[in-house]
Amino acid sequence: MARKAARAGETAQFRPEAHRRARVEVEFDEQTLLGALFGQFDSNLVQVENRLGVYIAARGNKIQIEGPEDAVARARDTLKGMYHRLEQGQALDAGAVESLIAMSAEPTLEGIISGDTGAPPIMIRTRRKTIVPRSATQIEYMRALARSDVIFALGPAGTGKTYLAVAQAVSQLMTGSVQRLILSRPAVEAGEKLGFLPGDMKDKVDPYLRPLYDALYDCMPPEQVERRLASGEIEIAPIAFMRGRTLADAFVILDEAQNTTREQMKMFLTRFGQNSRMVVCGDPRQVDIPGGDRMSGLADAVSRLEGVDGIDVTRFTVQDVVRHPIVGRIVEAYEGPYVDPSAPKADQAQG
Repeated sequence: MARKAARAGETAQFRPEAHRRARVEVEFDEQTLLGALFGQFDSNLVQVENRLGVYIAARGNKIQIEGPEDAVARARDTLKGMYHRLEQGQALDAGAVESLIAMSAEPTLEGIISGDTGAPPIMIRTRRKTIVPRSATQIEYMRALARSDVIFALGPAGTGKTYLAVAQAVSQLMTGSVQRLILSRPAVEAGEKLGFLPGDMKDKVDPYLRPLYDALYDCMPPEQVERRLASGEIEIAPIAFMRGRTLADAFVILDEAQNTTREQMKMFLTRFGQNSRMVVCGDPRQVDIPGGDRMSGLADAVSRLEGVDGIDVTRFTVQDVVRHPIVGRIVEAYEGPYVDPSAPKADQAQG
């Protein structure tokens, strides 16, 4: 399918009785994409309407957007971003629409989505899919992954920290810019004791590393993952196995880094070798280090190394959660002030 860009009428018609209101018409060339663009029962259009407070009317291959001026501009950019995803053969689900709505507040969205600024679009190409940013912070993170030697990615679950790092690692492995992909994390239970696990060493550590496997299989065909694991091109191991090594020509990822001690983190970072890249991912608010009184190696490392040349720190927030929208609301509720459910309500009548 020939690539065609959405054309938007940029002239806003203002109503004198509603200052700063606007109406914009967007026209799309490829009518075969409109069903997926609108969604089942126009669900995608309704989602944009509800989130941005605009009114959207579709007629043929033209869409009229009406509402507050700023919201209309964001809705237009969101629809163009949705259309571009479909042109590239990418899925357009509710999560993708939500992410494009969030990014529409960023002045760089137009260039990121379509490359109209003259710069190449921000994306990661793997064998199985092409990945584009789904939040403003992911744009910053993906740029850091492409330029910096050591990247710290901090933030809550569901923001894409580990997934994007694995995707970038797979992309560089495919192009030959690195020779190995090394994925690691501490073997620490999340607040529970699992006891002695059966099997050999691989069987014992695999449950801790399952999220890394999931991201790998999402970016590479399963037979390639298995072949590269067998050849050693891809290595997945707990952090304890890193001691004494020099990791050259490798893309190295440490996940769940908040559960490292200061000694472990120093040991891991000093494994850095020639032509390598390291990504350290974790949520400083989810520390499961046994004992509870030991400082997280992740927090310690960021406090010491932020601002050092060649080291980048990206901080995600609850607004960057790209899983189901309810995940963001759950994280936000847990990060807010604690409310004792047994305490009497202030507005409850006293009887």
